[in-house]
Amino acid sequence: MRRDVFQAIADPTRRAIITLLAVSAMTPNAIAEHFETSRQAISKHIKILNECSLLEQKQSGREIYYHFNPEKMKEVDVWMEQFRKMWESRFDQLDEILKNRKN
Repeated sequence: MRRDVFQAIADPTRRAIITLLAVSAMTPNAIAEHFETSRQAISKHIKILNECSLLEQKQSGREIYYHFNPEKMKEVDVWMEQFRKMWESRFDQLDEILKNRKN
């Protein structure tokens, strides 16, 4: 089953994994050390992140290192842009109302 980026970032543990990997590539065991859940649970989160292409994996000897793929987050940014424009417009209107009230 192919998942999308929104499913991946919906979970707080997966967002935490993304944050870790945005700083540095890590092995699954190194990732799991940062959480109080089982290694198996972390593997499932990694699998979901990998399925939606938020992670890239590279083999180095016997170890697999996971890297964050920031390009995939552009989908979130594009989707959020519509709301960003709306919020900015509303804040501009609010600024105008406050400015007029002050005068």
